Amino acid sequence: MSTVLSPSEVEQALQDLAGWTQRDATIERTLLFPDFITAMKFVNEIAVVAESANHHPDIAINYNKVTLSLTSHDSGGITQRDIRMAGKISEVAGR
Repeated sequence: MSTVLSPSEVEQALQDLAGWTQRDATIERTLLFPDFITAMKFVNEIAVVAESANHHPDIAINYNKVTLSLTSHDSGGITQRDIRMAGKISEVAGR
């Protein structure tokens, strides 16, 4: 189990993660794609990264809009593990 970050630690970490915001005990990012197929290709890439990291985001898909949410359920909040995964997702997104 990892240590939950304080609100100021989360805020500091998110300064280096463009597009990510804190929402309650999660961090999330929404990405828009040209179409459904492109959005699904992105989600499939994230699935591979998440599986290799053994840290899986909640994913909502609405046609060409994908929202990813991260929290460490076993720790009860946002941890460094979530911040690292957000960085990996951002790398896949190319932004």
